[in-house]
Amino acid sequence: MVFLRDLRGHYRETLTSASYLVLLLFGLQFAEKTAWLICLTGVAVISLFAWTSTHRRARAIFELATSRIGSAAQGYVELQGRASADPSQLIKSPISGRLCLWYRYSIYSKDSKNAQWQEVAKATSDAIFEIKDSTGSCQVDPDEAEVMASERRVTHQGGEKKVEELLLGGGLIYVLGEFSTLGGVHSALNLREDIGTLLTEWKKDAVGLKRRFDLNGDGVVDRQEWELARRLASRTVEKQHREIRAESGVHVIHAPKNGRLFLISSWSPHKLRLRYQLWSFFHLSIFVLATFAVVWLGSGWVQH
Repeated sequence: MVFLRDLRGHYRETLTSASYLVLLLFGLQFAEKTAWLICLTGVAVISLFAWTSTHRRARAIFELATSRIGSAAQGYVELQGRASADPSQLIKSPISGRLCLWYRYSIYSKDSKNAQWQEVAKATSDAIFEIKDSTGSCQVDPDEAEVMASERRVTHQGGEKKVEELLLGGGLIYVLGEFSTLGGVHSALNLREDIGTLLTEWKKDAVGLKRRFDLNGDGVVDRQEWELARRLASRTVEKQHREIRAESGVHVIHAPKNGRLFLISSWSPHKLRLRYQLWSFFHLSIFVLATFAVVWLGSGWVQH
């Protein structure tokens, strides 16, 4: 189910578990075999998708070893680094005004008809932040990430409820996502195109071109002289490319294009993996019990 995929961080398991309770209460209210079959089937379906989701997360974390930023391979990696606590590198949450790496908030107002909380506003920050380890630094682009925030606060003010989640600076940050290096040895350079571009620039300055390459002084850059110009352009561009590739480049980790899990958390990978394994076992147990109950009720209904 799409809605299970889109549930946010800490809310995912809470809302899924709440759906089990709602369906079971619905079955108790009607206390009929048909109602129980419908409710238990719903529980089985939800638990199956929930187990698949948590198992996929636990497996993704388990299968990847934490890479060092300076030596990480291009592609899907797991990183852990310390985020800066420098105020100049942090952003301010619009709810509490606290400095942080990332924030997400929702504002709720009570519906006048049924006195239920209704979401009236929400926002998620998308500012890039930096993490460092002993080998280098990496820019983290949190857009489209599933974030397990280090702090969650609920406040009530003026008839509104405000739920705020913050990822704070100064601590270790775990990231699972697509790693790439911009510039440096990984720069996408085309020798032939760059030589052509440089020669085109030289041609625009006809006076300068003749001054540099009209060696016999006849006022024309002939074929032999133009070949000398091409060789000089080639050496110039090759030198520029060597200098560019000698630079360190900028490391960036972002959402994978193939839809794989993109996770940011202040928790350690060990703690995250254990959390998802426990939830995976819980959802699988619910699925087995619900499926057994559906089969048992269904077979009893057929015999009846």
